[in-house]
Amino acid sequence: MAAAAGALGKRAGWRTTPVGEYMSEFLGTFVLIAFGDGVVAMAVAALNQSGRAATKTTIFLAGGDWLLIAFGWGVAVALAVWVAGGISGAHINPAVTLALALKRDFEWRKVPGYMVAQLAGAFVAAALVYINYKNAINGFDAASHATRGQPTSIASYSIFATFPAPYFHNWAGPFFDQVIGTAFLVGVVFALIDEFNQPPESNLAPAIVGLVVVGIGLSFGANAGYAINPARDLGPRLWAWIEGWGKIAMPGDYGNVNSYFWIPIVGPFVGGVIGAYVYDFFIRDNLIARGEVPAGVEPRGETVEDRGRGGGYVEPRGRTVEEK
Repeated sequence: MAAAAGALGKRAGWRTTPVGEYMSEFLGTFVLIAFGDGVVAMAVAALNQSGRAATKTTIFLAGGDWLLIAFGWGVAVALAVWVAGGISGAHINPAVTLALALKRDFEWRKVPGYMVAQLAGAFVAAALVYINYKNAINGFDAASHATRGQPTSIASYSIFATFPAPYFHNWAGPFFDQVIGTAFLVGVVFALIDEFNQPPESNLAPAIVGLVVVGIGLSFGANAGYAINPARDLGPRLWAWIEGWGKIAMPGDYGNVNSYFWIPIVGPFVGGVIGAYVYDFFIRDNLIARGEVPAGVEPRGETVEDRGRGGGYVEPRGRTVEEK
């Protein structure tokens, strides 16, 4: 076994470098978007085109499809974090990466690589969803008399990226909405990984983060589609642009709000930073000032401080190997 491990180490030393972490972020974000955009494709186009709905054009009937989408995205986040958490900490979101660099000593030199990997994973996953549901999407557009790239195709485009509700007439409302949603996301994530607070045990953090996303979708989702993740929106948006949704995708012209594409990028970055600072100011700094003792050493032999510098959603377990 030792010889085999040594041989593997010689062949794959790059896996222990930041490149291995970037690969983890790529796959984690790929899983996130594959399941997340996949559930939207089911709700918007596949179910009604498959003969499993009353009509060929009905979507979001009585909010039922919104529940499907909200819980589907929650499952997507949980699965993505479980997939990538052991290597990169499963940031799977550039806003989370930025917040960790600002407030948890995540290495700045890794930030560009993480963000590029997240964007690439989202783009490739959107391509997979499109290829799998292409016939359903074409069928839905035909049944609803939509022309791809025109305002009539916003429904099918929404499988991939977000758009503002028609009651907005400028960028301010959707931007504020993205700031709020991402601030809640990052603030709660910081609570879950805070070794001075009450971090969940038994690797439950991914499931709880998934529930946080469900909650954001149910409470803050309708205004702008709760992208709350620059890579989640931009990667699939670029794929939709390539596949013919044109100005609907890039730059994001919807009539009521135009050149929209930057809002789900900048808004989440701003919101993530706010969420991180607000959590630390109101909770973490108070815990430290009160002399709270952090959770113990993880089974891998890392200190909680080490994990805090590099991790995203992976929580300190506070147990020894023997206890586990």
